[in-house]
Parts: sequence; C-alpha cells; structure tokens
Amino acid sequence: MFKRILLGTAAFLAIFAIYVNSRPGTFRYERSGVINAKADKIFPYLNNFKLGGQWSPYEKIDLGMKKTYSGPDSGVGAKMEFDGNKDVGSGRLEILKSTHNSQVELELEMLKPFQGKNHIVYTLTPEGHGTRFTWTMSGEGGFLSKLMSVLIDCDKMVGDQFSKGIENLKTVMEAK
Repeated sequence: MFKRILLGTAAFLAIFAIYVNSRPGTFRYERSGVINAKADKIFPYLNNFKLGGQWSPYEKIDLGMKKTYSGPDSGVGAKMEFDGNKDVGSGRLEILKSTHNSQVELELEMLKPFQGKNHIVYTLTPEGHGTRFTWTMSGEGGFLSKLMSVLIDCDKMVGDQFSKGIENLKTVMEAK
C-alpha cells in the first residue's frame, strides 16, 4: 500500500513538473490609464528615480526602503539600487533609453527574493486633453518562474501594483 502511494505521488510530481516546464518561458504584464496632464509634466517623474518615489507603489509598500542613486539624476545611465522588506525585495534599476516626453526604458535586475532581469517600458501617448500612461514589464524566467505562474496569478499580482502606480501618478499630476 505504501509503495502505491509513493509511486502515485512520484507519478503526479513527474507529470506536474512536465506541465510546469511546458509553460511559456517569457512573460509580459501591461497596464495603462489616462492622466489629466500633458506629457511634459509627467515625463520627469518617469525619467528621474528620485521623483519616481512620489508615485511608485513599491515605495509605499516599504516606507523604510533603502535607496542608493548613481549616475546622472535623470535619463540614460541613471541608476537606483534598492533594498526593501520581503514584499519589495532588493535589486537595481537603470534607465537604458529615454525619449523626451514619450518613453523611458529601464532594466530591472532583481536580487531578492528571486534573481531575474526584466525590461520595463513607460510610454506616454496624448489622449484627449490628457496623456495615456502605459507601464509594461517583460522578461524571461526559468523553471521557478514557470512554477510561480502556475501557482499564482502573476499578471494580477504585478498588474495590481502597476494600476496602483498609475493611480498614484495620476493623483500627483492632477494635484499640481
């Protein structure tokens, strides 16, 4: 009897591992919202990590997060290293490309709780009397990332944080 349970468990785990490994190795999360402000007012908050602290949802999760800035204050080459609580983790951000008043591309290198590199793009597009802010993150993950996507709705988890960030930025911009 014990042998059957052991074999059944082993078979289930093997099938589950095959299923997890068959999942896509890439991910892409995206959220957007309209902010009642022009792109030239919003852009500095995307292009400067120190201003980004006013709207980033992750900084609101850990008010005591340690941050270290290097490189220029804004634009290509600006860097921020962060070390936060278990909900934020630690890593670094670097601005790779900055197109005035329209787009900022960043690399996020996570160190904790899991290592990984992700590509982030902030895009500003005129819409009506305001500006549509679109936040995307994409990357590739290994087996652990695939396993997490089976067990957790990562799109919802990450997307909810992006939506909070967009609302935070909207609040900051529309109060000015």
